[in-house]
Amino acid sequence: MSPTSADVVILTDKERDVLTRRANAASCPHREVLRARIVLAAADGDANAAIAREVGVCEDTARRWRHRFCLERLEGLEDRPRPGRPRVFTPVEVAEVKALACSRPADHDLPLTRWSTTELRTHAVAGGLVRPVSPSTIGRWLAADAIKPWQHRSWIFPRDPDFAAKAARVLDLYHRRWDGIELRDDEYVISADEKSQLQALKRRHRETPAGPGQSRRVEFEYRRGGTLAYFAAYDVHQARVMGMTAPKTGIVPFTDLVEQVMTREPYASAKRVFWVVDNGSSHAGQASIDRMRQAWPNAVLVHLPVHASWLNQVEIYFSILQRKAITTGDFADLDDLAARILAFENRYNQSAEPFGWKYTRDDLNRHLDRLNNDGTLRNAA
Repeated sequence: MSPTSADVVILTDKERDVLTRRANAASCPHREVLRARIVLAAADGDANAAIAREVGVCEDTARRWRHRFCLERLEGLEDRPRPGRPRVFTPVEVAEVKALACSRPADHDLPLTRWSTTELRTHAVAGGLVRPVSPSTIGRWLAADAIKPWQHRSWIFPRDPDFAAKAARVLDLYHRRWDGIELRDDEYVISADEKSQLQALKRRHRETPAGPGQSRRVEFEYRRGGTLAYFAAYDVHQARVMGMTAPKTGIVPFTDLVEQVMTREPYASAKRVFWVVDNGSSHAGQASIDRMRQAWPNAVLVHLPVHASWLNQVEIYFSILQRKAITTGDFADLDDLAARILAFENRYNQSAEPFGWKYTRDDLNRHLDRLNNDGTLRNAA
């Protein structure tokens, strides 16, 4: 068919390849697919009316993209820059609202801990910071900004004056060093702690298994069967867990855990066994160090800094235990819960490997330097 348009489309091999890929692309924007199909049909000699019927557009649309391609080739198929609607609010108004969002509501005598877009709108308009504006518009302003004042995270100031020294010696132990000297083969590092208030929850109805189109369902209501504590000692380099349950935490059950570990090999005949612990009441202070040394001369109790349980590797094991063996569990009583915990411990030990601990003394120093440079440590002091 002879074209009825004065715009005769003749494609190069490269242009035909590009347009063919666009026309057949599953993820290409629909407008680009239509434009590519229009130009390809024009290159095959179709008239504008026939192209419009085939592609499903009006004849003027087919004529426009055919003409644009003849004038500008592939670049002519791109969207033209659009000026858009004139701005309703000035940059100063937008900045004022963002500054308000970054302040605390309490600083404006409001009984709030955080802003909502509605409350921002109300306060900003009442204070003359901006003309009447919708909460959704304020939401778009904030979403486009680099600062997200509605987000927050919790953290604790490093308040221990010896934080760096205490943490560094534990990190050295994880890399088998103590006082700058490599540990011998008959020296071991134990990470120990207790996981308290573990509840034996008995679901009021049995769970239902997953099925087509339906996830596994766990009954929300439960009967409380009491709580117990789980004490665990984790050999950092052997990836071995040794644990026991007790009715509650305290010095006595922790002492029992130490005895359970130190009376078995290879720890009983080891030159030294380093016990890394936090500052919980079961093993806090110099008194706990003295008790350990008196009972087991080859044991060395090493305290982490205050609020540094994240450096205690046994906490990683506790999170695995919680996630895999306890959460959503259904336990008849405390004995059932204790049996599950110890069974999981045995199963874990069969295939466990040491954690890939990579945080070193150098990483710690860089972290503390950063806190000091931004004033965090000075403000905390």
